[in-house]
Amino acid sequence: MLAAMASKRLTAVVTGATRGIGRAIALKFAEGEYVVWALGRNIGDLDRLKDEASRRGGDIRTLRVDVAERDEVMAACDALLSEVGAPAVLINNAGIALSSPLTKTRPEDFDRVMAINAAAPFFFCRELIPAMAASTGGRVINIASTAALKGFKYTAAYCASKHALLGLTRALAIEFSRKNVTVNAVCPGWTETEMVSHSAKAISSATGRTVEEARRILTEMNPMARLIEPAEVAELCLFLASPAAAAITGVAYPIDGGESA
Repeated sequence: MLAAMASKRLTAVVTGATRGIGRAIALKFAEGEYVVWALGRNIGDLDRLKDEASRRGGDIRTLRVDVAERDEVMAACDALLSEVGAPAVLINNAGIALSSPLTKTRPEDFDRVMAINAAAPFFFCRELIPAMAASTGGRVINIASTAALKGFKYTAAYCASKHALLGLTRALAIEFSRKNVTVNAVCPGWTETEMVSHSAKAISSATGRTVEEARRILTEMNPMARLIEPAEVAELCLFLASPAAAAITGVAYPIDGGESA
């Protein structure tokens, strides 16, 4: 059973909150006016995130959920609605990458990518947005990717999942536009996270280049010749949750140093 909220501060729900972009978002929102519900698979990682927020003076509550499992997503939504009510902000951040030629992409790998990157956000929105609309409204921010805006070689499953997430964003923005619920997508380019480390290792293994050379390849894809920092993505999300963004909905925000320009 989740502990009931003890304050009247705004509530933000962040999936995939223990690493990379999700961690930066959870900490950034907790530093402000939000009680953050951090969702993730690993209890130890969730506890460490909670402790870090506490040291900074923030308030993070935790809920263990594997978003690849439909039943766990639905149970998490039920628990949040029961104990928290309608959140002010829902940030669908949990995601995985897959790099593989089309003919070597296994059906089970495709299903997992779609379950985490597209289906889980759909069902979090399906369960939580109506409560937002029936309350005072809210903000939904879907963490997509530049792979939602264009194609990349050897990433058909990943690109399909992120394009689906962007389509979901646009459809829901229209559906709830008169109910004070905005729905936007943030589309980071290569960001300084574990995903970049894994990608660099994969490039190194496939090409014989060193990991450092592979990282330079990824960095040079950004016209600014640098990786995006998770904190920069968190700041953009904080803006989209702010009163200044009240009229912004259905938008895909690239944060990629000009890569998708």
